[in-house]
Amino acid sequence: MTTIITPRPILSSPGAADLGRLVDRALEWLCIGLLTMSAAVAVLQVFCRYVLNASLSWPEEVALWSFIWTVFLGMALAVGRHTHIAIDLVSKLLPQRYTGHHALFVETMVAATSVVLLVHGLDIASRASYASPAMQWSYTYLYMAVPTGALFSLLYIAGLRDGFTRRGLAAVAAGAALYAAMRLGAPYLYGGGGTAIILMAVGFGLILLQVPVAFALAFGAFAAFAPQGELMLITVPQNMTTSLNSFTLLAIPFFILAAAVMNVAGITAKLVEFATRLVGHLRGGLGQVNVLTNTLMAGVSGSSSADAAAIAKALVPEMERRGYDRAFSCALTSASSVLANFIPPSLGLIIYGALAQASVGALFVGTLVPGLLAAAALSTLVYVTARRRGYGKDTPRASRAERLNALWQAGPALVLPLVIVGGIRLGVFTATEAGAIAVVYALFCGLVIYRRMSGIALLTAARESLFDAVAVVVIIAAAAPFAWVLTVEQVPQTIAAGLSTLIGTPALLLLSINVFLLFVGLFIEMTAAMVILVPILVPIVKAAGIDVVHFGIVLVMNLVIGALTPPMGMLVFTTARVGQANVADVFRAVMPFALGLVAVLTLVTYVPALVQIPVRYLGP
Repeated sequence: MTTIITPRPILSSPGAADLGRLVDRALEWLCIGLLTMSAAVAVLQVFCRYVLNASLSWPEEVALWSFIWTVFLGMALAVGRHTHIAIDLVSKLLPQRYTGHHALFVETMVAATSVVLLVHGLDIASRASYASPAMQWSYTYLYMAVPTGALFSLLYIAGLRDGFTRRGLAAVAAGAALYAAMRLGAPYLYGGGGTAIILMAVGFGLILLQVPVAFALAFGAFAAFAPQGELMLITVPQNMTTSLNSFTLLAIPFFILAAAVMNVAGITAKLVEFATRLVGHLRGGLGQVNVLTNTLMAGVSGSSSADAAAIAKALVPEMERRGYDRAFSCALTSASSVLANFIPPSLGLIIYGALAQASVGALFVGTLVPGLLAAAALSTLVYVTARRRGYGKDTPRASRAERLNALWQAGPALVLPLVIVGGIRLGVFTATEAGAIAVVYALFCGLVIYRRMSGIALLTAARESLFDAVAVVVIIAAAAPFAWVLTVEQVPQTIAAGLSTLIGTPALLLLSINVFLLFVGLFIEMTAAMVILVPILVPIVKAAGIDVVHFGIVLVMNLVIGALTPPMGMLVFTTARVGQANVADVFRAVMPFALGLVAVLTLVTYVPALVQIPVRYLGP
């Protein structure tokens, strides 16, 4: 995950700083508590259904409201820590003397977007006149999550954690002035015409200028509707809130939390040891261990970013000690981490299922063969590279007893994917409930089986998963008004009209979409791209008679491969940062692996039986 790092102000008040840190700590604990409560409520629903034989009406609603408040309060926390996802490009190209000015520009844009969400979030909250179906809570309290998160974002920009400072207050004042200027001046600058052009120019322009993706998309929607009055502007916070009111999306923070708990519980280390015993003696042994560990971890976490960071920390230093080039080690880790979105429980497939209203269970089953093909392709490339560069066999061949012992130690972790996929396949629980069960199972492994988890380690895992989840989910929220503007402006219909001539030839249509998606993946993070493009592309492929499950796997594969390519390349940035390698060298080293994955993508695209046959015999 790329981050925005901005110089902090010098002038501050010690008393204000102490109070600010206290508020910051309280807000963080609140978010962790809300996220934990969401998981607990989801587990309670499963418990009541099967143990007490009674389904409750309120758990889903309570979990969703807690989730939404977690996201918007977490958005503010991430502003304070500069952990929102952004394309970390401009700051690397600017001369050193201009980086401070650029950082102030980014803070100003985040402040301006926060003012938008504060003003119009309060507006939509005051207009809400209906109640939730189960708990009969007024939706005013739900919509208040947006302005509350925006207010705390402004406080963080002003310097909440350091004492309010001149630099921070200047950024907030400039953001408020920019908001006012847009509201007053937009009708005269571009009136009500060219809304889609303004949306894309502002949104994508700000993304390329290193403004965090979520804030760039939200400000783009605001700029598009600025000339059209209050009623149109309240759609920005309204769409952001309603887009998260989906029980399926709760699976994202749950699986991220499960992966974080497994890391601190020592389960990742057990998987690495098991992989080493199996393939460490092969040519390029630690490279093969890297691929196999990522394959095993993919069945646990579902998050490519989480796997990339965890495995880079565990394996890259050891690979370098065994003679592997550091850039190659990071590149292989980046490429192998995409398997987390090729093998269930893939967060990308969960998001696609929610957006396309497709069966998540069918997507999970359908991606088993493509995921294993991708792992085999990466393993083959490791073997070829190892022979060419002289990388040897890194460990002696393990005995049968050693392998069985490693399997026994890793067994509890290896059971989890079977529980997840099997539970969803048999209808025992939903994908979201599976994520909550995974958290409980990870806690059980850490506390009872491996006994390596301390309270501090658990808190660390909760904090890390909170920020990882917020960074992804807040983009889904911000992309909702962006996509809504595109829909209102008939952009999907325009694209559909352009592709309509290809509907009669599905093979050519898929080729065109693949090329388009690979290009999109160069510039746009997977989650944001999916929220924008899935509503556009799914009706087109349906009209062409292409299976929605098959297309979903193709789409996710395309966009995850984009996370390996410049200029965005989030997975490369992640492993390069954790592995302390030169980013440009890692990008060069990852290209053969990216091309190998494209070859697998092509095979999956044009041999749909690889997806459809498992779904037919194993799917829901």
